[in-house]
Amino acid sequence: MIKSNLTLVLSLFLLVSIPAVGKAQKRGDSDTHNSISLQTKPKLVVGIVVDQMRYDYLTRFWDHYGEGGFKRLANEGFTCKNNHFNYAPTYTGPGHASVYTGTTPSMHGIIGNDWYDKELGNSVYCAGDEAYASVGTKSDAGKMSPLRMNTTTITDELRLHTQMRGKVIAISLKDRGAVLPGGYTANAAYWLQGSDEGNWITSTYYMKELPQWVNDFNTSTIVEDYNKPWNTLKDIASYLESGVDNNSYEGMFKGETTTSFPHNLPVLWDANGKFSLLKSTPFGNNITTDFALAALDGEKLGEDAITDFLAVSYSSTDYVGHMFGVDSKEVQDTYIRLDLDLELLLKTLDKKVGKGEYTVFLTADHGANEVPAYLMDQKIPAGYIKSSEMLNKLNEFVEYTFGTKDLIKNLSNNQIFLDHGVIKGLDLNVESVQETIANEMLGYDGVERTYTAYQMWQNEYTKGIPYILQNGYNQKRSGDVLLVLKPSTVGYSKTGSTHGSTFTYDTHVPLFFYGKGIKRGSTVAKTEIPDIAPTIAALLGIAFPNGATGEPIIEVLE
Repeated sequence: MIKSNLTLVLSLFLLVSIPAVGKAQKRGDSDTHNSISLQTKPKLVVGIVVDQMRYDYLTRFWDHYGEGGFKRLANEGFTCKNNHFNYAPTYTGPGHASVYTGTTPSMHGIIGNDWYDKELGNSVYCAGDEAYASVGTKSDAGKMSPLRMNTTTITDELRLHTQMRGKVIAISLKDRGAVLPGGYTANAAYWLQGSDEGNWITSTYYMKELPQWVNDFNTSTIVEDYNKPWNTLKDIASYLESGVDNNSYEGMFKGETTTSFPHNLPVLWDANGKFSLLKSTPFGNNITTDFALAALDGEKLGEDAITDFLAVSYSSTDYVGHMFGVDSKEVQDTYIRLDLDLELLLKTLDKKVGKGEYTVFLTADHGANEVPAYLMDQKIPAGYIKSSEMLNKLNEFVEYTFGTKDLIKNLSNNQIFLDHGVIKGLDLNVESVQETIANEMLGYDGVERTYTAYQMWQNEYTKGIPYILQNGYNQKRSGDVLLVLKPSTVGYSKTGSTHGSTFTYDTHVPLFFYGKGIKRGSTVAKTEIPDIAPTIAALLGIAFPNGATGEPIIEVLE
């Protein structure tokens, strides 16, 4: 009996003790062999935004790309094939702000490139700031800052996380393409001043004088050397992915009599703004790459263990698209040449920073529409509106209905701004006036839908066009009535392409992640532009931008 009891006690002891020993061993193994990394520390993050890049520019021109640019990002990195902007209007300012803040205009406040300021009673520019002066130019082109952006950026959060030791340099031909990605704490943001200067400039918001490496670049002949004829990089007969070279859907530089290649820049120089002309050619992207590589050396980016950030925006794709349209030989040639710029950039990063020691993302700030005139000739519904005619008609209606011409203060960015003082003075209800005008606008040619500010306030939309509009609607800055034009209907010239709508041709853009901490693969699951900054924040193990509404794309991260 005693032996049996002893056996039972020993058995119970073993049952209790062995698992406890096992758990202790697992804890030890986890601490020493299977530790979880909370962050990845690339020496450099490079954020690339391609202005006006539709997703299908990847697939249309794929066979013309080399192995070292777009194809390298796709084959060795992670591709999000169904990536969209989740707000409208889809413009350059809001696009760059949304990429870097991880949220939408409803939160970060950049509701357009320009917008009507309800408090000031006039139009304001998204990056304009009279409180600061130009550096590097005698013009006013440097009076810029990020002060109209309401939230921090991923670049700000990197600076804060590293106690301002990680450098942030932002570069773009356009001021807004540099200022907004750089955020509030960038060491520098640079943009190109055209006209008769051709220099990279900045604002006193960042510095009092240009660094020596920037002065050296500006005094060189690098920019001037691009004043040369623009012909196609490859045999134009091989550009089967674009339309005929000479057609009525493309714009022309001043002094040209045909839309065809070649474009003789030296001859066109004086009549087209001199150095500003380069922005509307692929040479503007070349200049951007040249300057980005100079910044890599001049600022010693990625040379220590503290992560730096280089934000590069390629703007010439937008200028070329606006001038010639999405189906032009010019757009195709610009992207073939951009692919070589990306290859050069990546190869230089391999050499200077080290392959596997940097992380890259590439996306766009918006897409673009087919030229409506071209679509109409193909019997596809499309059209044009004239905002001035629409406003005149609306003012007549308002005077007849409410007895005053003073009710409408502004029509811009497909938004109608009302004078609330006049509405109050007439003892009218704001919601009722908004609804009356919205119903009136539904009868106008080119208008597909209308929504009121009251609807934006009272509802929480989760899908479709109302969701996109609400993400672009800022309570303090946006208008009283929001207009949605019919698909492929624009207020623009009958040549060249534009953008800004809620439709997929403007919202569907590329998204690549590449390099340190990034998986190889792809997804067709829907991703949204505000997801980019949280994904990079999760990779780096730093705080999300303070207004972020996006979520990390979990498939991307190792």
